Amino acid sequence: ACTGIENIDEAITLLEQNNWDLVAAINGVIPQENGILQSEYGGETLQGPAYGPTSHSTAASSTPSSSSAFRHVVPSRQIVERQPRMLDFRVEYRDRNVDVVLEDSSTVGEIKHILENELQIPASKMLLKGWKTGDVDDSTVLKTLHLPKNNSLYVLTPDLPPPSSSSHSGALQESLNQNFMLIVTHREAQREYNLNFSGSSTIQEVKRNVYDLTSIPVRHQLWEGWPPSATDDSMTLAVSGVTFPCHRLTVGRRSSPIQTREQSEEQCTDVHMVSDSDGDDFEDATEFGVDDGEMFGVASSALRKSPMMPENAENEGDALLQFTAEFSSRYGDCHPVYFIGSLEAAFQEAFYGKARDRKLLAIYLHHDDSVLTNVFCSQMLCAESIVSYLSQNFITWAWDMTKEANRARFLTMCTRHFGSVVAQTIRTQKTDQFPLFLIIMGKRSSNEVLNVIQGNTTVDELMMRLMAAMEIFSAQQQEDIKDEDEREARENVKREQDEAYRISLEADRAKREAQEREIAEQFRLEQIRKEQEEEREAIRLSLEQSLPPEPKEESTESVSKLRIRTPSGEFFERRFLASSKLQVVFDFVASKGYPWEEYKLLGTFPRRDVTQLDPNKSLLEVKLYPQETLFLEAKE
Repeated sequence: ACTGIENIDEAITLLEQNNWDLVAAINGVIPQENGILQSEYGGETLQGPAYGPTSHSTAASSTPSSSSAFRHVVPSRQIVERQPRMLDFRVEYRDRNVDVVLEDSSTVGEIKHILENELQIPASKMLLKGWKTGDVDDSTVLKTLHLPKNNSLYVLTPDLPPPSSSSHSGALQESLNQNFMLIVTHREAQREYNLNFSGSSTIQEVKRNVYDLTSIPVRHQLWEGWPPSATDDSMTLAVSGVTFPCHRLTVGRRSSPIQTREQSEEQCTDVHMVSDSDGDDFEDATEFGVDDGEMFGVASSALRKSPMMPENAENEGDALLQFTAEFSSRYGDCHPVYFIGSLEAAFQEAFYGKARDRKLLAIYLHHDDSVLTNVFCSQMLCAESIVSYLSQNFITWAWDMTKEANRARFLTMCTRHFGSVVAQTIRTQKTDQFPLFLIIMGKRSSNEVLNVIQGNTTVDELMMRLMAAMEIFSAQQQEDIKDEDEREARENVKREQDEAYRISLEADRAKREAQEREIAEQFRLEQIRKEQEEEREAIRLSLEQSLPPEPKEESTESVSKLRIRTPSGEFFERRFLASSKLQVVFDFVASKGYPWEEYKLLGTFPRRDVTQLDPNKSLLEVKLYPQETLFLEAKE
């Protein structure tokens, strides 16, 4: 009546943000000059006369200290201005996260200006995404968006080139710039919508736009037609696998644990009725025939069609598959991604990879008999901020403690992995304290339970405790990364030394083998040379022995006297019978170590090659008589 907000979900969200303080919630929505503000006198409440039919007598009957009733008094000129509300933003860009804290009176453009300094990206090139109310412009004031204290945004820069210039990134950039037409059929209304989105739009933005058209909140939307690869609402259409240029989808409303708008309007017939009852009335609701399932508009039989997990399940992976399917059917597809496998496998996935890839392990312990289970699952565990934070920083594993056999099995696993103290802590938890959320951090020698979160919590408190655990984990992870880097550096040095030593050994071995081959070759050549020399010496001796005796000077036969000059300048002389064949001269020269195959015997006047003459002719015939001077020359 005061704010004009008709959406029950939005109203509940605003109340949760203000810790269910009605006055503070209204002050955060309506303008201050017409709103409900605190005066400077004793905390009295001032209300503008334009809102609601509240009579003067009704206001007079309420006490000044009541924070849930309204008083109609003359507005005071002296009004204490509302303190500015601080908003925290975690902005993600590629592999970087930037934390921004601003007053709610700031604009979106101021966030971009801060990011421009941090990321070194022009503000005009930024697309700031992740707003729960759809796209906004730079002049939008944050206060008008009714944001929670903690917000997650992300930056897209489709006009800037990606870090790598590979062909794959080029194709991705082209897909981001393309326009996709999504043909969305509203199942209940039997109506079809043709929606155009750029490739850089996310699945979450599509769902929010469909919420504007169909009035089905994102968490209550039941979709058909998304590709199997579209597993995360933060994915862009370009990488989600939807068909280009057109893709058909169907959306409907799933059963919601929150009351419908019509039910709320029927039950809340007078907005100014003030309930003085405390929380005990809700605890006694079962006395009036209403159980915890029906209080939220869904019958208990509908919530418990089948157990979350089979009793005495032999395979933990199969049990987790049924748990995930049943959880999705009860609370929708927007929930944490549960690890399918044994607890030991979850440890391996979370703790035993490289230090940079390690994550915290979150163990969700479900119990169907707890009155807190449905609220915790639908309102906290399925909150988009919680789901996103868990998927980025945690490996989430789940177990159902409803059945005694499954409970005993988990306690056995808990004792083995965490010790008897943690197992005893879980064993002593009462049913109404479930569900439980265990935050586990792996250490060098053991696994440490950082936190045990019970079901009676809020989204903000759950997020704060998750973030606190991440701070502890991040500090430990940085130490592990440093130790791992130092260890890898040492191992790299050792590997380099071993490789250098191996190369040195191979070089020495190759050098030694080369020397051995050289020595062997020299020995072989020496052997060949010796054999050749021996062979030549044998031939020389044979020729020397076969020579006819040298005739004497006083011989009566015609004698030819030959003087032969060697290449070294030496001379040797011999007498031959003029009737002797030229071959005898060749044999004589060969017996001196100058075989006619290697040397030629030349005459002087006229210059001629005697070795070219017929060796069977006599010296007289070849005109080497009575005397001649010859000289030896090596053949080429």
